[in-house]
Amino acid sequence: MPAPNLADIRAAHARVAPRIHRTPLLSATRLGARAGVTLFHKCESLQKTGSFKVRGALNNVSQLDAAARKRGVVTVSAGNHAQALAWAARDAGVRCTVVMPTTASRMKVDASRGYGAEVVLHGASGIEAFAHAHALAKERDLTFVHPFDDPAVIAGQGTVGLEILEQLESVDDVIVPIGGGGLIAGVATAIKESRPQVRVYGVEPTGAAVMRQSLDAGHPVRLESMKTIADGLAAPMAGDVTYPIVKHYVDEVVLVSDEEIMEAMREILFSAKLLAEGGGAAATAAILSGKLKLEGRRVVAVLSGANVDASRITEALARDAG
Repeated sequence: MPAPNLADIRAAHARVAPRIHRTPLLSATRLGARAGVTLFHKCESLQKTGSFKVRGALNNVSQLDAAARKRGVVTVSAGNHAQALAWAARDAGVRCTVVMPTTASRMKVDASRGYGAEVVLHGASGIEAFAHAHALAKERDLTFVHPFDDPAVIAGQGTVGLEILEQLESVDDVIVPIGGGGLIAGVATAIKESRPQVRVYGVEPTGAAVMRQSLDAGHPVRLESMKTIADGLAAPMAGDVTYPIVKHYVDEVVLVSDEEIMEAMREILFSAKLLAEGGGAAATAAILSGKLKLEGRRVVAVLSGANVDASRITEALARDAG
């Protein structure tokens, strides 16, 4: 599949912008001061369904032909893409099935059903869930919408990058969390093909570092097991489309620990007054932990989502109190 280019991302923005939020770019002065940077958050946590995922899902569904719309769609997701595709499909009158691992967040399962999806819980791992989703696509003659390795999805996610450039004329660095790579592939394409001097960094949890391992190996790899509080970043593989984009455009991919992510969640909540799930806080975690040395620069951290269980928030606060 061909990788999307800047024109594809601009076309995606024309399709999706009238139906989603143009999320704010908010300064985070106190947090930035800790790292010696001028920090802004691109608040996709305030997006419809609670994450950036609606951009790619809506761009994909809006381009389905009549036959595909009639058959319906199926996907696999830990939760955010499931909710996004369910929302986009419901709005278009398209039947939606989502396969989620049995370990998926109950909140994200319930939300996906609330948006009208049939939720199938299958497998303890992302690999097993992916296989079952492909089997259902064949069995039921459904269109499989990949959660990240799809040009239309990537182009939709890239609209985050376009908005950042429109909202902040002078930006030095953009920090993006990585799961399977759909968000960073789209954002990096939008930014590097518009302003190549802007640096783009990716961030993964140490327990689900599939893109970092793929870059080290020189090809996309799969992870048989992952362990991280950032369930939205626990993709079992790097994409065949996303990997070469990341390799070409992204300046560096760094890793953060779950403890660093948890600390960032607390700091974002108390200092920036914003709620972030683990994956949503990963970019900020890389800045606060010193994994990226960006002193004196104007930095945007993509706060990619806020779909977090109450129990995880309680855990984060309890660690702070302890």
